[in-house]
Amino acid sequence: MLVKSLVLKKDKLTTVKETVTLEEALKVLEDSGFRCVPILDESGQIFRGNIYKMHIYRHKSRGGDMSLPVTTLMKNATKTISVDSPFFKVFFNIKDLPYIAVLDENNLFYGILTHSRLLSMLSDAWNLDISSYVLTVSSSGDRGDLEKMSKIFAKYVSVAACMTLDAKSNEVVRRTLFTLPSGTSVDTLKEIIKRLEKKSFVVSEIEDLKSGKILDKNTL
Repeated sequence: MLVKSLVLKKDKLTTVKETVTLEEALKVLEDSGFRCVPILDESGQIFRGNIYKMHIYRHKSRGGDMSLPVTTLMKNATKTISVDSPFFKVFFNIKDLPYIAVLDENNLFYGILTHSRLLSMLSDAWNLDISSYVLTVSSSGDRGDLEKMSKIFAKYVSVAACMTLDAKSNEVVRRTLFTLPSGTSVDTLKEIIKRLEKKSFVVSEIEDLKSGKILDKNTL
């Protein structure tokens, strides 16, 4: 399970119980340096929501009662995913959250999946140790286009990663990013581009991952 492998488990996290006061929660947040932490029930098994430092500061600055329970300012109570959630669901749910709570098969708190862990996984597709160039190829998005493009690449290299953008049904142009393996020569790159454009695909951008520069296909 991909999600489960990325989760920071609860025994490694800073959390607060639902019975602590806002004052006590603020101390935990300030001591830990986190901007928010999960709120759990007394058993430490059930996720209640998140408490944010900024919300406590705002409450305190307005003369609010700091002896109130932390649940008074609780947020994100329904923002959870399960350990076996499909990966696309993570993207729809995490959005602007610093992390999303992950529940196990029994709906008990398992841990959190952070933005940084998610981005780290995605960045592996552009790992400089295994990659050389990223080609952005534009197509009409017709059925079979991806297969045709993949066959062209397969004649010369093993694609290190592939990502399709503009997948909405009303998009006229579909962009697909192909990451080529480390060691791909300029001659091989030129031949791939030539074959793609012969089949009416447009290579709209070439990024050299080693130099971090965008290359001009006409001057390769």
